Amino acid sequence: MKYISVFCGSSSGVEKIFTEQAAILGKTIARKGYGIVYGGAHVGLMGAVADGALSEGGEVIGVLPRFLQNKELEHKRLTQIFIVDTMHERKAMMSSLCDAVIALPGGYGTMEELFEMLTWGQLSLHKKPIALLNVEGFYDPLITLSEIMIEKGFLKEEYRDLLIVDNAIDKLLLRVENYVPSQIEKWFETK
Repeated sequence: MKYISVFCGSSSGVEKIFTEQAAILGKTIARKGYGIVYGGAHVGLMGAVADGALSEGGEVIGVLPRFLQNKELEHKRLTQIFIVDTMHERKAMMSSLCDAVIALPGGYGTMEELFEMLTWGQLSLHKKPIALLNVEGFYDPLITLSEIMIEKGFLKEEYRDLLIVDNAIDKLLLRVENYVPSQIEKWFETK
């Protein structure tokens, strides 16, 4: 594993712990020798992750759509930045550059990125670990919803392990590093 894609809010949230944990995650990833791929902005949790990694001499690659660059959201101190035309290009590039994904708290954009990677994993389009840093129980409702999806027959129980969840950064990264992809295929041909 070389690069971890971090999905998180362009806002900081109302609790200081979100920003603190984002910065610590960035620092910890850099100390472990991994690079970060993220959305390329200097604001919110995104900026905190990047600044944390950069403060430890880490490699940080940003992927920013041009319309957000025009709003002056580009982080100017990154190792490398790719400016793309669309959000779709951004997600595709972030996925192609990373070996694992970690989601911090965020809004609709974070959820959309997370669910796309989960869906692609479920469809065996990739075998990358996908993890949630569950800061202050932020993702507890999502975990409950996943269990309801299983209970109601909309998600197979085998897919529960597609999502790694922990509230401790070191434990989460260890689980990401030791991830063994499922051999389950959602659909397969029978002869």
